[in-house]
Amino acid sequence: MKTRITLLLTVLFFVSNISFAQQDEECMTKLSIFHEYVKAKNFEAAYQPWMDVRNKCPKFNNAIYIDGEKILNYKIEQSTGTEKVAFLNDLIKLWEERAANFPSKTPKGEYAANACQLMYDNKDLLKKTDLELYECFDAAYQSDKATFTNPKSLYTYFSLMVDLYDAGKKPAADLFNKYDDVVEKVEEEVKNYSENLNALVEKEDAGTALTSKEEKLKRYYESYLNAYDQISGSIDQKLGDRANCENLIPLYQKDFEENKTNSVWLQRAAGKMSEKDCTDDPLFFKLVNAYHALSPSANSAYYLGILKDKEGKPNEAISFYEEAIKLETDNFKKANLNNKIGLKLKAKGNYGRARGYFREALRLNPSNGHPYLSIAGMYASSANDCGDDNFNKRAVFWLAAEEARKAGRVDPTLKGASAQTAENYMAKAPTKAEIFSKGNSGQTINIGCWIGASVVVPKI
Repeated sequence: MKTRITLLLTVLFFVSNISFAQQDEECMTKLSIFHEYVKAKNFEAAYQPWMDVRNKCPKFNNAIYIDGEKILNYKIEQSTGTEKVAFLNDLIKLWEERAANFPSKTPKGEYAANACQLMYDNKDLLKKTDLELYECFDAAYQSDKATFTNPKSLYTYFSLMVDLYDAGKKPAADLFNKYDDVVEKVEEEVKNYSENLNALVEKEDAGTALTSKEEKLKRYYESYLNAYDQISGSIDQKLGDRANCENLIPLYQKDFEENKTNSVWLQRAAGKMSEKDCTDDPLFFKLVNAYHALSPSANSAYYLGILKDKEGKPNEAISFYEEAIKLETDNFKKANLNNKIGLKLKAKGNYGRARGYFREALRLNPSNGHPYLSIAGMYASSANDCGDDNFNKRAVFWLAAEEARKAGRVDPTLKGASAQTAENYMAKAPTKAEIFSKGNSGQTINIGCWIGASVVVPKI
């Protein structure tokens, strides 16, 4: 009896292996067929063999899902009405199948956000409400914030919150908290891409050519930084005047007692009031001191510096700003602090000291070109004070133009502004006719006053 059972099991095992092998062979053949069709962009021909493999061998190869996304996107573009709805739902289902069969290759936040974005882009056809869509994005964000990085989806997520607030379906506290969540996430992504880009910028500045792979990576980093720069402006524009002092102050006053030992809440509240220039209100003083007492940090020291500025004590303010820089350990954030302090000093006309902070910001984060534009602006504003005759005064604009050009060379988000600013300064510099008349083509002019630099007169 034992012998017969063993023999039966052996036969079943053998037949089963043949069956799996035949299935694998069939799936491999059809996978090769649909993959070649996809490469040739013949999505209609790819559809049926792809569906065969998808149904029979869902775990066979991740190409089922990579190519399947392209096939279904084509089907969506080519269809209308109920047929389009079916393909839209099938694409969402495909992403769910990918997550089930290839979880390590399917980041939760990324693919969940893709599904939400697809539904949002087709919300009328799919009959989705703003609340349903917001809850979809929120679930994706909460499930895997680390991979929820798509700039468009981050903007859509916040935009839906604003629409729900306007419709009376979300309170102001939720709106401002979500604004902080999304802005902090954008800043985190900008930091990551900037740090990657910095290494390449420093290599180029050292005179070393980038490899073809590095050139490709540089374009990739720059494209994402451009995208995040665009949505940052759109997020602030969407929020608009909803976060004005008239709305913020009563909200934070009401919630202060409940949150006075919550360092995150205090930091966000103080930050929002600083950002919206609500710093004259006594509540700002209350928030900052509570925050600094609870959790002394770079942020709290910076806010104390703002308070001292408001009190007309610039030297004490600088001391707190310097303390903020010392307390900050992250170079990207330290660069931002230096830039903020530089802007405050620039606004007060303290150009020499401001330039020092701007240069430190550039050293810490060389792919942010804004400090170059600030330095260029200070040079241009000082042209009339830094020269012994009209020609030499206007020669300062050559210096200003060069600083402006640097911004565009290192920062992908400033290429247009950099070129336009430099062109504007060059139009104010001496003309070729004036250089000829002066007879100093190719000579070096030393610029005095706080600038303390030299510029070579262009050769004609």
